[in-house]
Amino acid sequence: MRVYLDHAATTPVDPRVLHAMLPFFTERAGNASSVHGFGQDARAAVDQARAQVAATIGARPSEIVFTSGATESDNLAVVGVALAAEGRGRHIVTTAIEHHAVLEACHLLEQRGWTVTYVPVDEHGIVDPDDVRRSLRPDTVLVSVMAANNEIGTLQPVAEIGRFTRERNIPFHTDATQLVGAAPVGVDDLQVDLLSMSAHKRYGPKGVGALFVRTGTPVVPVQRGGSHERGRRGGTENVPGIVGLGAALRIALEVMEGEHSRLTALRDRLIREALEMPGAHLNGDPVRRLSNNVNLSFDQTDSQSLVLGLDLHGVASSSGSACTSGSMEPSHVLVALGLPQERASAAVRLTLGRGTTDSEITYAIGALRDVVARIGRAA
Repeated sequence: MRVYLDHAATTPVDPRVLHAMLPFFTERAGNASSVHGFGQDARAAVDQARAQVAATIGARPSEIVFTSGATESDNLAVVGVALAAEGRGRHIVTTAIEHHAVLEACHLLEQRGWTVTYVPVDEHGIVDPDDVRRSLRPDTVLVSVMAANNEIGTLQPVAEIGRFTRERNIPFHTDATQLVGAAPVGVDDLQVDLLSMSAHKRYGPKGVGALFVRTGTPVVPVQRGGSHERGRRGGTENVPGIVGLGAALRIALEVMEGEHSRLTALRDRLIREALEMPGAHLNGDPVRRLSNNVNLSFDQTDSQSLVLGLDLHGVASSSGSACTSGSMEPSHVLVALGLPQERASAAVRLTLGRGTTDSEITYAIGALRDVVARIGRAA
């Protein structure tokens, strides 16, 4: 049996999304910037997708910038806002558990004279809004706090943070890649000025994403070229991918309520039965977490052995972010939780998806029991 439990890394393209995309590879393959009929056909499809993405998060279509994915969206938000505001200040506030797309952008700015405050999180991986508030300075030009962590699934108090960034007129960015399409997201409810997302986390194609930029938020383009995306991101539009992103989010809205409750029940069963195993620990908050995320550590094991052992049983899992899967170091997220090195280095992430069934969870639990026992005997 083969069971895919790595949906936080990527998801399969929904057949309905593929169906919507296919014509734009062939008979409708015009450049969306061309003035002829083929180009205008492509432009209409891009506009429709822009409206679909905007509707998903309660934004205006004009506030959506299409990118190559969440990494580019994060980079555009962090670097673009910082460069636009460098005359007013060079201080950024973020958290210790952000995705590397945010952290590396911050490190780049630090090398060029910016100061970054990395706010810690508690043992469950949740940031205290008051800690963020206390980190603000007169020269703070951006706050970036992810909506949901990609490794441990914790949900952050974004709306609470947004209230005082709004009061101080400080641009506020959230990486909502794991949350958009999985749970209701409203940019006004969250009080954010910038929000990143990606298609391939929500049953769309790889290589396309979007950044919400609230009207009036200054952002300097990071990718230079033509005047595409209202001058905010140069480059010929990836029309098939953009159509796929719009379709994926439209479908996600249609199935969201039922999918959320179904995945939550499967997630809770997996956690409950896994914690019955000797030496098992749940990483992240037991309640304030994504409906599909399970991150566990097992005493006397290591992440690599857990992932490889499950793979031999046909179960796909991860030791953390797919972007750092080649690293032998423990996850920076788990380290930030204050976990002992042994526990941080013995974690496995299991993330469920639209096609996950109860019988697959039964099989995965059996495989996990066997792998943990085998590693324990070999220790």
